[in-house]
Amino acid sequence: MSQAQKFNLDGKVAIVTGGSRGVGKGVAEELADAGATVYVTGRSVEKAALGFGCIPVTCDHTQESQVFDAIARVVTEQQRIDILVNNVWGGYEQMVENGAFTWTRPFWQQPIWRWDAMFSAGVRAHYVASSVVARQMVEQRSGLIVNISFWSARKHIGNVAYGVSKAATDKLTADCAQELREFGVAVISLYPGMVRTEKVMEAAAYLDLSNSESPRFIGRAVAALATDPTVMQRSGHVVIAAACAKDYGFEDIDGRRPEPIMLDKA
Repeated sequence: MSQAQKFNLDGKVAIVTGGSRGVGKGVAEELADAGATVYVTGRSVEKAALGFGCIPVTCDHTQESQVFDAIARVVTEQQRIDILVNNVWGGYEQMVENGAFTWTRPFWQQPIWRWDAMFSAGVRAHYVASSVVARQMVEQRSGLIVNISFWSARKHIGNVAYGVSKAATDKLTADCAQELREFGVAVISLYPGMVRTEKVMEAAAYLDLSNSESPRFIGRAVAALATDPTVMQRSGHVVIAAACAKDYGFEDIDGRRPEPIMLDKA
């Protein structure tokens, strides 16, 4: 049985934000392969080589009016939204400034714009998209919102702004889940591991990729959650993509199953 047959999303409508490349693109293409109609947003998404079943919608998630318009289009065309994957993020830009690698500097040596980018194009963008999509999901009394988060919410990875913004994402998940529970809408923070995105592969020679994941693997985790009739039991919590694979019985595109890093060992 193929992964698409295992997690059948025929008739479902999904929105994946920040899907021009990397994790977002992998999630969008995996959901489309499973049968969903997938709208993919991003500032440069029209230039992206997306797979069949993915509908690009140009959207700058720091601009509320563009977010409202993009989501209104989906509702007008499909009359429903079943899945929202908040993947868009900011702050990864310009890791090297004036020849210096700034990503791992202590907070007092960090450029202030990095904090602003992670919150405006990251946490706030997730909040805005969720608040608009939630109106449709509440009316339907069903839906799944997945916020792509990361281990930096639980331990120091990279820099202070990164950890604080991801911790805020997890708190957003927990509190939104509480308010949406009575309407049958689940909200989950999903933690990828080391993902073989385009930028990661550029530095592959310097990284240990033995336990890494493809962007499609994260999409399979979302598809599994979206087809789980008991998903409300996970609402408000962190889900680890690799642990999801063990729970739901799926593999990565290369047939391997990455080992999950458990939260108490992260």
